Amino acid sequence: MYRIRFHGRGGQGMITASRILGSAFFLEGYEVQDAPRYGAERRGAPIFAYVRADDQPIYERGVIAQPDLVVVADDSLIPVPAAGVLAGVDDHTVLLINSDESIETWKQRLNLCCKVFTLPAQAEERAELRFMGATCTGAAARLLGAVSRDNLARAIRDELAEMADAIVEKNLAMALDAYDRMQQYAGSVTTKTQTGAGDYRKPAWIDLPFEDARISAPDIHASANSTEVRTGLWRTLRPVIDYERCNQCWWVCSTFCPDGAIKVIERTPEIDYDHCKGCMVCVVQCPPHAIEAVPEQTAQLQDAEQGASS
Repeated sequence: MYRIRFHGRGGQGMITASRILGSAFFLEGYEVQDAPRYGAERRGAPIFAYVRADDQPIYERGVIAQPDLVVVADDSLIPVPAAGVLAGVDDHTVLLINSDESIETWKQRLNLCCKVFTLPAQAEERAELRFMGATCTGAAARLLGAVSRDNLARAIRDELAEMADAIVEKNLAMALDAYDRMQQYAGSVTTKTQTGAGDYRKPAWIDLPFEDARISAPDIHASANSTEVRTGLWRTLRPVIDYERCNQCWWVCSTFCPDGAIKVIERTPEIDYDHCKGCMVCVVQCPPHAIEAVPEQTAQLQDAEQGASS
């Protein structure tokens, strides 16, 4: 069974992408399942859609936990934990990123052993971003190696039949262009047997200690007491600055931090972990990628080891 996830932002056509790919699979004779999933219904919000295709009846339901192919229409989503772009990605997964950055750059950033391909953005104007779904579908169809060019074109015409002819032709042109550009990587995506219940591994849960209500939920009435609220306890990911890579462009990370949890001392940014909630906005915005997202549990273990050694 093929398991594919599309990740993008509202308005980039990810739902349309899953519908087109599902229809193309159906035209090839596959049993198909496709569905979107999103939270805030607004343009720009992270969403994803998934497609399953098999030559046998499909009994799986729900979100795809172990994808064969992950398509990312907006590379700014990758470091955002809530987007879940890298959830379930392993050595078998193929990752297709819509980005002008090189494949080597992404492999270094993500430190993954899976196959990574990039699809350089072709949108010349902002208005053309709405055709990104069809573009990603064309590239994905080629990587899968199970969808012909003719059936891809037919699926686009079928799914977009109610739109104006000019819109249909633009989507078709961009999808087929992406399909042709991925020719050398055709068939890179393979299927695998889904992990059985016997191979289940518990997730790395973060244990939260139970405290008396008077401690964990104080009723504070005084003003100007936000410093007393340790919002850093909410954090599941910790942003860590690599000062060897930091360019001291402190105005970027400190300005974008929504909670003002990054202070600057002599042009050097420092993160206030007592009040950093772990939103990872600084990780996304850092120009030299000097800020890394580290699981809070891992960071706490490292802190304990350093404390023991000192």
